[in-house]
Amino acid sequence: MLDTYGRTYAAEANIRLKNTPQPLYQLLVMSLLLSARISSGIALAASRALSEAGLRTPHRMADASWQERVDALGRGGYRRYDERTATQLGEGAHLLLDLYGGDLRKLRAEAHGDTGELHELLQRVPGMGPVGADIFLREVQDVWPEVAPYLDGKAQQGATRLGLPAEPKKLARLAGDTDRATFAAALVRAALDRSRSKAKAS
Repeated sequence: MLDTYGRTYAAEANIRLKNTPQPLYQLLVMSLLLSARISSGIALAASRALSEAGLRTPHRMADASWQERVDALGRGGYRRYDERTATQLGEGAHLLLDLYGGDLRKLRAEAHGDTGELHELLQRVPGMGPVGADIFLREVQDVWPEVAPYLDGKAQQGATRLGLPAEPKKLARLAGDTDRATFAAALVRAALDRSRSKAKAS
């Protein structure tokens, strides 16, 4: 499984994830993009395009014009939701600046180690629903260890498909020394690969 699917979505989006404001914000943006009903390839390309346009921090995102955000999303192929998402990115950047000074570590501190609270706080950000919050927490668990093991319903679907136990603690034991985020991403990719196979068959 790890040989076939073992790569985080953050790595694919060229995000060098660590517990500092810029990569955490880039992860948040990537999670928001991935949560839409659009292919993961397009969402990740849009995430990279926003970074290449310099929109890597809430300050830069808030300062950019709506059209600049639309254009960057378009360069990544994210056209179906580009206008709405450009608005959400701007609103979300302003919210993060107002509430946390643009630093998601302060959101983490507000949750006091409670993963459920983190999940709720993330959904304050415009465009971030439960799916986006799940993506963020799956990917951040190696740098925010209090979240681990974070294996949501989609990861558990992948486990079931592969004949592995779906219970998160049992799955976490199977991960061994593998990074938790990499293991979770591999399970999700396995679940999505199954979904694509079904779509092709139908």
